[in-house]
Amino acid sequence: MRANRWTDEKLDGFRQRGDPLADETVKNLFQQGQVETANVLLKQLIRNDQLVPDTLPEMLREYLLRTEQLPDWADPALVRQGEALFGRYGPQAVVSLFCGALPASYAAAKGVQVIHLTARLATDPFRRIMETAQMLIDVLAPDGLAPGGSGIRSAQKVRLMHAAVRHLILQSGQWNPEWGHPINQEDLAGTLVDFSYAVIMGLEKLGCTLSRQEQNAYLHCWKVVGHMMGLEAAVLPEDVEDCAVLAEVVQRRHFRASPEGQELTRALIQMAEHVTPGNLFDGIAASLMRHILGEEIADMLAVPPADWTRHLIGPLAMLSRASDELGDHSRVVARLSEVFGRKLVEGMVWMNRGAGRPPFRIPQTLRESWNVQGR
Repeated sequence: MRANRWTDEKLDGFRQRGDPLADETVKNLFQQGQVETANVLLKQLIRNDQLVPDTLPEMLREYLLRTEQLPDWADPALVRQGEALFGRYGPQAVVSLFCGALPASYAAAKGVQVIHLTARLATDPFRRIMETAQMLIDVLAPDGLAPGGSGIRSAQKVRLMHAAVRHLILQSGQWNPEWGHPINQEDLAGTLVDFSYAVIMGLEKLGCTLSRQEQNAYLHCWKVVGHMMGLEAAVLPEDVEDCAVLAEVVQRRHFRASPEGQELTRALIQMAEHVTPGNLFDGIAASLMRHILGEEIADMLAVPPADWTRHLIGPLAMLSRASDELGDHSRVVARLSEVFGRKLVEGMVWMNRGAGRPPFRIPQTLRESWNVQGR
């Protein structure tokens, strides 16, 4: 029964559907010339985690109030388990995001066209990645999915941003209907797979031990977020096993080499090297991408070859007991990913200091748990 759930016919139908509630809100904002006002106020709302202010346009207030409730099937105990897992393995989860989930999303040759057409990642290679990493932390920080939590606000913002992108792309005349509807239900489901199942599989490849209960709790958090971001119930996977089947089907249907996916992957690697200190970790992001994604998908994305011998010399010099672990590749990768993840997070904190940029927000409890430095 489950093997037949994700049929091509069903997924073809999902490719033609967007998010009516958010799409209608954005359409009205554009028609009434309130996009810039809404954008400024929404940024303030996200940063301050405040209640919905009276100064927001009425249609935006209504949108926020209608979309802030958790689904009735949300399980607080599972959410707390998912948060605890992130608290334990946060730096490695960031590595799994950078070197697994995000490049995997670029391998979907049709879905990646939306990202490329917005030109935000290619021309400003850090902004979108920073926003994505911020959402990861907002959602999975302690109480991120509690009423009024940072994860709820972040999901509402991204859902509205998706609707704005759909509106602008369809108005631009540059969209090819063969790609499906922009940011459609199938692509949203694929993104959910990337942020949940792909990160889980990446963590396993980085040497983190997760029970099946923990895996399902982590997936549950992202199912809640998916619901709040406009995914229909029919495209939400039931559990990790169901998510694995969906991941395989999406890969069969959409993973192809594309210039756009390769360009965005290069930008991702460049950012990882830019935010980590000096030249110490150069080459590590590409090597870990090949380790997590596997050679076939890495080749689709034109990820540089993994030269572990050359790339590990610098990082291992800063790790204690390095000489004892050189013969055990899996232990080296596990320790390296933890340090690299921490340096990535610290680099993003420092990179967004000053110059009017919004700070990269990490709750103090997570900073202490991960031993992350910087303000």
